[in-house]
Amino acid sequence: MSDPVDDLIPSVFARDCASRGVLTDVTGRWGTLALAALHEGSFRFNALRRKVDGVSEKMLAQTLQSLERDGLVRREVQATIPPRVEYSLTDLGQRVAAQLVNLIELLEGEINTMRAAQEQYDELR
Repeated sequence: MSDPVDDLIPSVFARDCASRGVLTDVTGRWGTLALAALHEGSFRFNALRRKVDGVSEKMLAQTLQSLERDGLVRREVQATIPPRVEYSLTDLGQRVAAQLVNLIELLEGEINTMRAAQEQYDELR
């Protein structure tokens, strides 16, 4: 029988913990890229889609909805004709995106080391 106190402690390693779903939203390919792009500032949908090269309209819409639901992205509809929708990060989204940008910069900075490791691995297989 589980201890009720244990149920209150968030752990991404626990199957039913809500943090696991949010982690999936954030660390999925499109979630990470959308958050990192929005870390640069607000974007309209099509501008964000151009920034995140390769994402389909459907996948970007689903990703943004998930991130909005998680409290990381803000969707603002401006009452213009035609309506203008902009996406930006919430305060929490800014903090999460900053961590992702640090990871991205680390990976980009070490890409040659990783390429060499990949080549060495492939040669041995």
